[in-house]
Amino acid sequence: MLIAYPYFHATIMNDTHKHTNKLINETSVYLLQHAHNPVEWYPWGEEALQKAIVEDKPILVSIGYAACHWCHVMERESFEDERTAELMNKYFVNIKIDREERPDLDHIYMDAVQAMSGSGGWPLNVFLTPNKMPFYGGTYFPPVKAYNRTSWKELLQNIYQLFKEKRDEVNAQAEQLTAHLLSANGFGMGNNSHATANLFTADKCRLMALNILKSADTQWGGFGKAPKFPQTFSIQFLLRHYHYTKDEASLKQALLSIDKMIMGGIYDQIGGGFARYSTDNEWLAPHFEKMLYDNALLVNVLAEAYQLTENNLYKETLDCTLLFIEREMMSAEGGFYSALDADSEGVEGKFYVWTKQEVVEIIGEGAEIFCNYYNITDHGNWEETNIPRVLVPINVFAEQNSISLPYVEALLEQGKAKLLVEREKRVRPQLDDKILLSWNALMITAFCKGYAATGNPRYKSLAIGAINFIEFTFIGSNSTLYHVYKNGNAKIAAFLDDYAYLIQAYIHLQEITGNQNYLESAKTLTNIVLRDFKEADGNYFYYTSIDQNDVIIRKKEVYDGATPSGNGVMVWNLTYLSKIFENSDWNLIAINALASLEQAVIKHPTSFGIWASLMQLLAYEIKEIVVLGNDFLKDLPKLLKKYIPNKILQVSNAEFKNYPLLAGKSVGLNNVFYLCKNYSCIEPQKDIDKFLELV
Repeated sequence: MLIAYPYFHATIMNDTHKHTNKLINETSVYLLQHAHNPVEWYPWGEEALQKAIVEDKPILVSIGYAACHWCHVMERESFEDERTAELMNKYFVNIKIDREERPDLDHIYMDAVQAMSGSGGWPLNVFLTPNKMPFYGGTYFPPVKAYNRTSWKELLQNIYQLFKEKRDEVNAQAEQLTAHLLSANGFGMGNNSHATANLFTADKCRLMALNILKSADTQWGGFGKAPKFPQTFSIQFLLRHYHYTKDEASLKQALLSIDKMIMGGIYDQIGGGFARYSTDNEWLAPHFEKMLYDNALLVNVLAEAYQLTENNLYKETLDCTLLFIEREMMSAEGGFYSALDADSEGVEGKFYVWTKQEVVEIIGEGAEIFCNYYNITDHGNWEETNIPRVLVPINVFAEQNSISLPYVEALLEQGKAKLLVEREKRVRPQLDDKILLSWNALMITAFCKGYAATGNPRYKSLAIGAINFIEFTFIGSNSTLYHVYKNGNAKIAAFLDDYAYLIQAYIHLQEITGNQNYLESAKTLTNIVLRDFKEADGNYFYYTSIDQNDVIIRKKEVYDGATPSGNGVMVWNLTYLSKIFENSDWNLIAINALASLEQAVIKHPTSFGIWASLMQLLAYEIKEIVVLGNDFLKDLPKLLKKYIPNKILQVSNAEFKNYPLLAGKSVGLNNVFYLCKNYSCIEPQKDIDKFLELV
């Protein structure tokens, strides 16, 4: 049974406010959080942009998101301060942007700030000329000079003085910076060389694995030092590298990374689900915000780890994570919300931490064992309180304490259930309840992969329900898409990530259902992407559609960040669909795009994880698998459970002449299994177990 949680924000609930600005009519939780600031905020749009031109004022663009801790801090310190607001209102046209609603603007102005300062983050505060060109920016600024940072009020005065007294210098800086952004965006142009898949070899994959392992933390898992992010793409690459090569070092680091995250505080030991990142090397203290996309990507990795190892810990964690998503981040309509805040009652992590006294009183008998297992102490393991985490695996703990394993398992489950019930009585972190197409598509893929790995029919049902919701709410005229949905309204033209992730989700839905309509939808959207997003003289895709005209440049994003590169996912989509529809042009675009990035991917695989896995896919031969039969759903779960990361799978209970992999293959009462690779096919099989041995 799902629990309906009330999520309210004090500034939104209060009907009496001294100040109200132009954000009051927005739907974004982040923008509404600022709707009663004394700052005269505008949303990004024609009204604010024209005001800057007419009044010849610089534009201050402030970008953040609802679950951003330091965004809240800067709001409390500066944007709610009337004296600070007076300066902002007098000197600037102030625009507030939710980066998750407008990732295109965030990408452009983040690149600008990084070019100026060498670093970036949120809140992102950028100063623009009236024609939207950036000339100065930074991230968090304190209300008084501190942390070697200029105070916000001092910066405002300095920037305005610079704009008025040295306008030529400001314009020159803005033009140079914009030219730099355009130049950096020029990679791949004019590169239509006809590369071949033979470029991608096992030796290059081994080199990428070695380069990933160079940054491995061999004690605590993960890669690099704190702050530590999950880096799911690198883990996925290493799992697959072991599958292809039996390289034990790759498997060891991949599983160590997964195990340490599962045991750490980055994983919510009580309620399931993962926080965004850890502030320390041991995965103990997370930044407590929970993002939809992180959990989707971690479910993908857990599913593959479970398929590869059959370690039940990975299945249990996958199940708990998807239960958390369904319980706390799923809308009544079947879509998925964006994020849970890190803060509650103005304190980061307050909702998730415990004193030992609380735990003992709530659990009662067996509390001491529970506390020992989850590292809950009198003095606390984090800021004089406790983040539940696991220091040793449960079987080792049971043996060390001379307790039977079933008893410990039962005690821990009962204790967690009691704490979860008690935790629900606390003031909850705020929910960012906008529904993003791209992140929902990632979650659909996660449910598909969760179903494939575990066979749990609930996951297939939720994936189908979510795609039905998307098709009902996000698709506009001529099959074009919207980016965000809230309160019955879909808005903002979709970006490359929206299309790419949704195409990928359709492909995975076809694999678990055999519904060919999903492939047709993927094909339709692919043609739209090729028409509206592809550069004319190259093989990459712009982040924004050709019809969008409110950005100073159309960026091409190829790095894999917290979410996969839309270009990388489109290359995977084109590779897959080129086989399904026998389209050599699509395959050529994919290979050329990958070939253009090959050296960067090999040298920096942790920054190009999706691309690295694409090179891996082409290096170790794609297996084309077809299942035909009136009762294909009977054998399909057993096939899906098998770890075959380099497969293209098409299943059907009817012959389709328009699908090359199905054409000429008759359908009978018994299921028949086909396997082709390297342009040759083995003899069709009627026994699923024998077929899986051949695969």
